[in-house]
Amino acid sequence: MTPGRADEPHPDVQAFLELYNSLDTPSFDEVSAQEARRMFEEMQVSDEPAIELESVEDRTIDGPRGDLPIRIYDPGTDGEDRPLILYIHGGGWVIGSVDTHDDTCRKLAAESGYPVVSVDYGLAPEHPFPEGLQDCYAALEWVADATDELNADPDRIAVAGDSAGANLAAGLSLLVRDQGGPEIAYQLLVYPSTGKVTETDAYEENGEGYMLTNDDMAWFRDHRFEREIDLGNIYATPQLAHDLSDLPPATVITAGFDPLRDDGSNLVERLEDDGVPVEYHHYDDVIHGFFGMISEPVDLDRAHEAHADAVADLEAALE
Repeated sequence: MTPGRADEPHPDVQAFLELYNSLDTPSFDEVSAQEARRMFEEMQVSDEPAIELESVEDRTIDGPRGDLPIRIYDPGTDGEDRPLILYIHGGGWVIGSVDTHDDTCRKLAAESGYPVVSVDYGLAPEHPFPEGLQDCYAALEWVADATDELNADPDRIAVAGDSAGANLAAGLSLLVRDQGGPEIAYQLLVYPSTGKVTETDAYEENGEGYMLTNDDMAWFRDHRFEREIDLGNIYATPQLAHDLSDLPPATVITAGFDPLRDDGSNLVERLEDDGVPVEYHHYDDVIHGFFGMISEPVDLDRAHEAHADAVADLEAALE
């Protein structure tokens, strides 16, 4: 499977890139992790939510190292046994939060009618691998135990994430398969990083000029791992696992002008070869991060299409 890219990015994406490049924002390797987080929050967090829901609640649960923040989105739909989505935000394992992905979670909840629980897992380098994954596992356990409170079905829990969050969702699914835990019914993986990204054509084609750069990815990896041995851990890089069979069915979404494009399509092939049902959606004229571009000042039709495709897949699998 060799998904390509369009001759040029969508005009709306081009306009965004021109604006982004005009800001002359320092690259990640020029700032600290803390400053990178501040910059990302400033760019992503709006004053007003894009979508109003019946209920949005912040709380903390017991995590491996103390209090673990989560945010619960309830669209107010009827029914006591609704499917539920555990959402894991992206940001290279170093930046991002429930706030930066608030619009995405609101939209998934509103369009699916399912409650969404977003987890504010520990970020590297303060919390190197596997601490973020351990937080996500704790959130999955909490969600499974709280389904009565959330009016959700414990047999219909989906894990979802974008970029680094998709990596964590895939790693969580593999961890549960191998070591036990609450059942995961479905995976929604938006431009996941799960294999040897640097050995793909997309890494060479799209490594500069399309927001996420090769230097950025190296910076993220350097912060994520404290020990050299963890670079080969299958729960950090799930495509290193010899066998991906018996994992939950999945939706994988990729973007044409994304250095992670081919890694996502490679994951689709691996899953299909090992007998895992996969729905694959490729958008050839957009960039990494487009799934979250659903409200002003960057509101892409292609992002709304991707959400609609993702929700349709979730509904087909879970209802």
